[in-house]
Amino acid sequence: MDFIKLQAAGNDFVLIDARRMKRDWSALAKAMCPRNFGVGADGLLLILPSRVADFYMRMFNPDGSEAEACGNGLRCAGIYAIENGLARDKEIKIETPAGIKILRTMGKKSIRVAMGKPVLAPTAIPVIVERKGARATAPVIDYPLAIGKRNLKVTCVSIGNPHAVCFLEQPVADFPLAGVGPKVEHHPMFPNRVNFEIVNVISRSKLRARVWERGAGETLSCGTGACAIAVAAKLKKLTDNPVDIILPGGTLTVDWDGKGEVLLSGPAEIVFNGEWLG
Repeated sequence: MDFIKLQAAGNDFVLIDARRMKRDWSALAKAMCPRNFGVGADGLLLILPSRVADFYMRMFNPDGSEAEACGNGLRCAGIYAIENGLARDKEIKIETPAGIKILRTMGKKSIRVAMGKPVLAPTAIPVIVERKGARATAPVIDYPLAIGKRNLKVTCVSIGNPHAVCFLEQPVADFPLAGVGPKVEHHPMFPNRVNFEIVNVISRSKLRARVWERGAGETLSCGTGACAIAVAAKLKKLTDNPVDIILPGGTLTVDWDGKGEVLLSGPAEIVFNGEWLG
């Protein structure tokens, strides 16, 4: 089986053109994604046929679970589409479980993707909260979340998949994400589990962050995570627009006017081709 390895700000993927294949993709993700026993990746991307777009993309996490949305994965798939003639015009239309996403090239190795409008209603994210006197659809901002002896405040957003964003005073580099991340991901407050982001405000145009991804663990960057961070910061009136999200693997730029779609821009590139013999 031929595959392609790609990365977007350090968020790396194995991509398979599966338009003529049928496999147990969950099992394949578990086999290919481990870094010591497989190819090594944060997720498995599949290119599949679509009747309404240039192609359909699915993404499986290293634990075999399927993600509803993946911003960096979309941009990697966009680079693959350009290199292999899958796009019909200057816009690349990709169907996903979270709807059709539109991509545009921003340079030789940079792609912008329209991620759709952020979902803020608790039941739609989903997140279980109790707020006396608050409207059922009101955004969840700085909601208290106790993890052991640690008291966090999270702002919850869905960018096709659920996110809990926590702004910190201490440097994100010093935060014990490996210990706290899994407990937030599996907290009963999040019935579908959750992606967890910790953030420092550098200025009104720059944020520094780390991400614990549902089903993958800590990654060097996360596209939907960057979008969720930008939306949360805007809701809290901490930033202007656009904003750069500085992650361990690189910088992603997010543009959101507070009403429309969230636009995600950043680098993506093909790293190498390979053949899977497993």
